[in-house]
Amino acid sequence: MRKVIAAINISLDGFCDHTIGIVNAELHNHYTELIKNAGVLLYGRTTYQMMESYWPELVKNPSGEQSSDDFALAIDNIQKVVFSHTLKHVAWKNTTLATRSLKEEVIALRQQPGNDIFAGSPGLIDQLTALNLIDEYQLCIHPVIAGSGLPLFKHVSNTIELQLLKTKTFSTGVMINWYQPAKK
Repeated sequence: MRKVIAAINISLDGFCDHTIGIVNAELHNHYTELIKNAGVLLYGRTTYQMMESYWPELVKNPSGEQSSDDFALAIDNIQKVVFSHTLKHVAWKNTTLATRSLKEEVIALRQQPGNDIFAGSPGLIDQLTALNLIDEYQLCIHPVIAGSGLPLFKHVSNTIELQLLKTKTFSTGVMINWYQPAKK
């Protein structure tokens, strides 16, 4: 059975804001490899529209910055599933709209053969956590205090204990921590 992995960038104080991260070639290369080894990416409407407005254009018109161009190709080629109540169609290559509830869709995806499923939207990660469907968290913590913004776990009301699996630190001070829910 495929794992569901929450992989997201956050500030030190737990907010999701793509404009405050410290992104360089080292981090792009990490995420390129992650995506190349993933089976499917799950997005909510907001994150999907943000990603779709940038990366496909970079595939058509490469920047010349190797790590960004490689990431653009990787994310363009992977299967993506979007959860939205308002979108009627999606235009990005290899993208489909979910037709079932989040729980039903993820349970069905888990049963399919292939590589792991990655959730990359704050709202989806929050909902999947509440549904107890996350097998692993890969939290990429940027050494920035945002002060405000969209908290990652804004609807989780129960304490969830996590077990640290490993840590990777980048030259910028960005740190990725891998966690799994602790066994009860």
